[in-house]
Amino acid sequence: MILLSFSSLCTLFRKLYIPVSGFSTLPPTQFRSPSVRSICLDSPSVAVTHFVAMEYNGTGPTGGNSATEDLNVYYNFGDIAYVLISASMVFIMIPGLGFLYSGLARRKSALSMIWACMMSGAVAIFTWYFWAYSLAFSHTATNGYIGNLHSFGLRNVLGAPPAATPLIPELLFSLYEAMFCGVTLAIIMGSIAERGRLLPAMVFTFIYATIVYAPVACWAWNPNGWAFKWGVFDYAGGGPVEIGSGVAGLAYSFVLGRRSDKLLLNFRPHNVSLVTLGTILLWFGWLGFNGASSFGANLRAIYASWNSNLTAIFGAASWCLMDYRLERKWSTVAICSGFISGLVAATPASGFIPLWASVPLGVVAGITCNLATKLKFLLRIDDSLDLFAEHAVAGIIGLIWNGFFAADYVIGLDGVNLGATGGWVNHNYPALYKQVVYVLACSAYTFVMTCIICYGLNKVPGLQLRADEDAEMRGMDEDQIGEFAYDYVEVRRDYLAWAHPTPTDGVPVEHYKNQPTLVPVQPYSASESTERGSGSGEKES
Repeated sequence: MILLSFSSLCTLFRKLYIPVSGFSTLPPTQFRSPSVRSICLDSPSVAVTHFVAMEYNGTGPTGGNSATEDLNVYYNFGDIAYVLISASMVFIMIPGLGFLYSGLARRKSALSMIWACMMSGAVAIFTWYFWAYSLAFSHTATNGYIGNLHSFGLRNVLGAPPAATPLIPELLFSLYEAMFCGVTLAIIMGSIAERGRLLPAMVFTFIYATIVYAPVACWAWNPNGWAFKWGVFDYAGGGPVEIGSGVAGLAYSFVLGRRSDKLLLNFRPHNVSLVTLGTILLWFGWLGFNGASSFGANLRAIYASWNSNLTAIFGAASWCLMDYRLERKWSTVAICSGFISGLVAATPASGFIPLWASVPLGVVAGITCNLATKLKFLLRIDDSLDLFAEHAVAGIIGLIWNGFFAADYVIGLDGVNLGATGGWVNHNYPALYKQVVYVLACSAYTFVMTCIICYGLNKVPGLQLRADEDAEMRGMDEDQIGEFAYDYVEVRRDYLAWAHPTPTDGVPVEHYKNQPTLVPVQPYSASESTERGSGSGEKES
């Protein structure tokens, strides 16, 4: 399928460039000026073809009257195709998160995690269309903290370039950024694992996208945002996406409270294959997430993709070694966790730092995030899928890394941000404290606002965030959906209510040798189950 997509892209390039550009006998070349962007392509039937985009001179908020004017002439079709395909790659991350969370949860709540991720992504994308895009990227708001409703419902969004980049039309920019909002909310859904109700989580998604994600995105990426104007380095979302999702997940878990002690007994991922599949989909999508944040098919996109891969590889190696020192096993879950922590750290940094800096970034992210998984025990917050350790901590590391290693020659690879100044490597020493202030601002605002939203929803009849204890024991699949990831889960619904037969049952134990069937007995207390169940072959409820 991936090969087919790239084949279709090549065909699209030929169809788009050859008819418009005509033929030339000039040698293959590529040239660029501030006002003209062009690409030359080799062809087996012609010497060279090239397409020249005009400098944007459209009128009105939409770029002109599309009924009488061709608004496409202002853009390079290669940039448009690349960002459009990358938006589709980023969307794949939403079901990827669903598979990842489903595999990490217990069988009886596996399907609910896929549902929560998919539906939260859908609600977030609708919210982005409805008014969150305008609140984040409207041109006319200048307060530096949040936009206005100038682009409500994508009104006035069409062929003009957005304020953030001249390379693509605003309609495409809004679509690409919508996927980021959807991924962020899907990440947060990991906090509801095995105890959170679905309807309140969807209401939370709408509110969070409006009053938390949109303002923080405005700070970081809107040219009128205070962090953007101050010179903060955040390439693809260390603040809005990674700190936002990790800190919000911690706050949501804090309000939800801990799972039942019975659910924490012998807890481990129920399907490592799903964890691996989800990680692969995330990595694939992340190359579009980080690569196309340059908003064009340019050298900076390639550089960001290389940085993302290197950081992921060394993050996985570091995390796996950290686990091996304790377990003496090469854990698949460990390398998946390491891949993700590395990709998260690369999110704010991949378009700023040199390639060599990605190697220590991956190592530091893998080791630090591995150790940060212990913070939930110190804080006594049941962050069940380690959102804070994997996303917030890694995002913070990537942002701080920019203060040290952001390089001007990497920033200028997109051909737009020429003359920019990097971090300490370019003797820009104030960059580091700006990154720290930005981290603190994003973390504090996200945590406080998320707690306010969650406590507020808990006060609304019918929107209590947490399911009752009976629903927790039966599982969120049965309580919230009425469908199951696996039919056979019904056979052994309650782990504590089953035990191996004993002679007191009236039948000799020898009769049951080599028989997989278990005999129901009276459930015993959690303290007894700790003693009797820790060595049992059945690890899942």
